[in-house]
Amino acid sequence: MNEAVLLQVEGHCATITLNRPDVFNAFDDAQSYALQDALKQVAKNDEVRVVVLTGAGKAFCSGQDLKAIANAEKRSLEDSLHKRYNPIIRAMRALPKPIIGRINGVAAGAGCSLALACDITVAAESVKLIEVFVNVGLVLDSGSSYFLPRLVGSARAFEMSTMGSRIPAAQAAEWGLINRCVPDDQLDAVVAEYVKYYAQAPTKAIGLMKKMLNKSFHSDLDTMLDYEALCQQIAGNSDDYKEGVKAFNEKRKPEFKGK
Repeated sequence: MNEAVLLQVEGHCATITLNRPDVFNAFDDAQSYALQDALKQVAKNDEVRVVVLTGAGKAFCSGQDLKAIANAEKRSLEDSLHKRYNPIIRAMRALPKPIIGRINGVAAGAGCSLALACDITVAAESVKLIEVFVNVGLVLDSGSSYFLPRLVGSARAFEMSTMGSRIPAAQAAEWGLINRCVPDDQLDAVVAEYVKYYAQAPTKAIGLMKKMLNKSFHSDLDTMLDYEALCQQIAGNSDDYKEGVKAFNEKRKPEFKGK
């Protein structure tokens, strides 16, 4: 991997670490493409059943590295989003494996969007989430305009995005912006609990449920009822379903293989 992004696979867990701590893991071109590559690798690795996304040092991700583009002439922000950021968000949401956001420090701008795109988000209580775009005269991007109002409602989404509000992790958890706010010294332990669960869970069924929940945002009830039936048929043909039924009848804990 490019040094700007580290990828470590241990057991059934892949840990992706944004690794530019000297600039609070702000994105330059190299880091954005390296993250795309890391997501492609974990998607192809059948042994990986859960992914942890985090940042090196004191930050999760502070968004775009503005110094890296300060001297760029006629840089198209539209092209940058289409080539650099949008593929990351699409890959995260399409990945048929749970992504746990280990939010160890500030998540700002595109970094906040990245946190919102995770499936499970655990933040240290010292963390602040900031939709910082307005502070430089820009608008939400990298999926924030999609995720934010769905998580916190339109009123809070408007205030956060138009005022660049710093939302403490405890408040973010209360609003439903993240799953958990934990003491800083318990972050690793809580993330490890999630990893242990998902590394042993029925991965195929979880991947299907992720697709279903994504689809529900823009579907009506009849569409979802039909899609549930289709996905249930697929899940019912899995080895994990057979193991789950067998374990239930034998009154033991199932040993899922993720297939």
